Amino acid sequence: MTNKFAVVLIFILSISCFALAEQKLTLFDFDSTFDISKVQTSDSKVSLAVKGLRVKTGHKVQWPGITLKAPKGKWDAAGFQYLSADISNFSDRSTTVNCRVDNPGANGRENCITEHILLEAKQTQTLVVRIQNKWVLDEPLELIGMRGYPAGANKIDPSNITQLLFFVGKPDTDHDFAVDNITLKGKTEPLLAKSFLPFIDEFGQFMHSSWPGKVNSIADMKKEAAKEAKLLAQAKPNADLNKYGGWKTGPKLKATGFFRVEKLNNKWWLVDPEGRLFWSHGIDCVHSSAYTPISDRENYYKALPQKDSKLAQFYGRGSWAPHGYYNTHTPYKTYDFFKANLVKKYGDDWQDIFADLAHKRLSHWGLNTIANWSDANIYKMQRTPYTATIHFSAKIIEGSQGYWGKFYDVFDDSFRENMRKKMQQQIDNTANDPWCIGYFVHNEIAWGDDVSLAVATLKSPADQPAKKVFVNDLKAKYKTIKAINTAWNTDHASWKHLLESTAEPDREKAKKDLNEFYKKIADKYFTTIRQELKAIAPNQLYMGCRFSRVNDTAARSAARHCDIVCYNRYHYSVADLALPDKIDKPIIIGEFHFGALDRGMFHTGLKATKDQNDRALKYKEYVRGALKNQYIVGTHWFQYKDQATTGRGDGENYQIGFLNICDTPYPEITAVAQEIGSTMYEYRSN
Repeated sequence: MTNKFAVVLIFILSISCFALAEQKLTLFDFDSTFDISKVQTSDSKVSLAVKGLRVKTGHKVQWPGITLKAPKGKWDAAGFQYLSADISNFSDRSTTVNCRVDNPGANGRENCITEHILLEAKQTQTLVVRIQNKWVLDEPLELIGMRGYPAGANKIDPSNITQLLFFVGKPDTDHDFAVDNITLKGKTEPLLAKSFLPFIDEFGQFMHSSWPGKVNSIADMKKEAAKEAKLLAQAKPNADLNKYGGWKTGPKLKATGFFRVEKLNNKWWLVDPEGRLFWSHGIDCVHSSAYTPISDRENYYKALPQKDSKLAQFYGRGSWAPHGYYNTHTPYKTYDFFKANLVKKYGDDWQDIFADLAHKRLSHWGLNTIANWSDANIYKMQRTPYTATIHFSAKIIEGSQGYWGKFYDVFDDSFRENMRKKMQQQIDNTANDPWCIGYFVHNEIAWGDDVSLAVATLKSPADQPAKKVFVNDLKAKYKTIKAINTAWNTDHASWKHLLESTAEPDREKAKKDLNEFYKKIADKYFTTIRQELKAIAPNQLYMGCRFSRVNDTAARSAARHCDIVCYNRYHYSVADLALPDKIDKPIIIGEFHFGALDRGMFHTGLKATKDQNDRALKYKEYVRGALKNQYIVGTHWFQYKDQATTGRGDGENYQIGFLNICDTPYPEITAVAQEIGSTMYEYRSN
């Protein structure tokens, strides 16, 4: 090596090291010189420990924990994407630790960002709080219809972070955790607002950056297709599995010809039609649709196809927009880049090829279930077990409310009638298909707290069927209007007046009656659905309504009437998930995901990770935690492919797929899924 070359090499390496160093800034590492007297505490005690700053919290206040103020008044995090902190749980039980990043004026809702992490007993994990996108514009630019933006649409000003809070929420017992290595990471990339539009290329990708796997031509897509086809052709099937993906070399149980549940060695399992143990390692939304609204923002796209071209078939119109910009701008024009990319990649037979590939891919990735929201033309090929989805509408409780809509009036005849009609459509379809594991009915409906639906009933009009039932129940219990007025501290002149009133009662004074009627609504909901489902499909499992937020009363009712209780659980771990009172009933995870911003997308989804490697690691930890859980019989990832870069109707534009917008698999997460799928039966058994 010449001296001149050595000098150049040293210079290059020094620049590289400097660039890497600039990508992170340590705020606290809690070495022996740290002054703990500067830590503000709330019902907590702090000390220095091997794993950082140890925090022991009580349960006298709602949010016990600590506040760490910026030593010089503020931190400037404008050049960083996220804050990370190593959190250790010293407790013998799971602990959820929250981190809040504050601007001046933060109050828990405004001028702050909060993220949390669920830790198992004695576990250490890294908590990530995303502060801003990877790409930052030099000046404001209004962009619409997306949850995540490359613009300055941040919840906080990253250049003026004044303090960090670490705390537990509303605890009923003491907690013991440590915080360490609080660091700003992830270098941002500046972009010029004046030259930003358009920012989406002909493939639906972000134009102004590059990353591993980005498609630059149709030739790239065809090359990827050939590469994957060769890989799948050479893949050998797992000899330990039967055709359903059940454990062929494991214990043999009673075969019924259909899926069922059974508890074995203190763990719940699915049992496949051949009597083999089955754990549902699945994925949602196995379909080809990924449209994005284009109305009012055609200038975002570099090359939308001409209206008379072959790819113009993927223009459409949409009206679904429960939230976001398009909620008040319907109907809207759409374009589906994903389907257009399938034509470019596979030709005119793209639908058949895509369907065939779905089964081959899932098998190769170690997945054995096509889960919710998937294409019936794909799952009815009877090559991969699947879950079916039932959704029906009915008269609503007018006084109710919820993120996705109001709750159904289960006492109105339309509720049973419409469920019956939906199930009749499953005759000679999914009903009694041995490949059909069972049915989810509805999704993330608004259960509220354990009196909310009863209160909503009383706030509804007099002709509300549920209200008539409730008032009749109260009549039967109290006999006279005077008696209920005394119990509830009300002044209704008559039972008719109570029926016509839409006033909300005192929740504390009426709590027992409200909770009893809430329980009656929940039981009516689940029993009606179960009866109509089993009348048509007695051999399929009823797997509940896919709880998102749920109270114990509703969860107990589901446990009484469902074969499996489903939770859509967006956390970092479900290792300790259980029904209220640890009711001994199988649970399935209907949705979970993690996302990152290192591959051209603008939103991580509901649980953020640092990059694709971290996303894969979080996937592995989540599913392995579920495999350890005695109640959980499966996890279903949401979803098969990324959402559109510029968002769906409600603006969601999450990087949450096993495939990107160009139908290219993410190698990091698919490799980890394959590893889990090849070892999960032994792992759960042992």
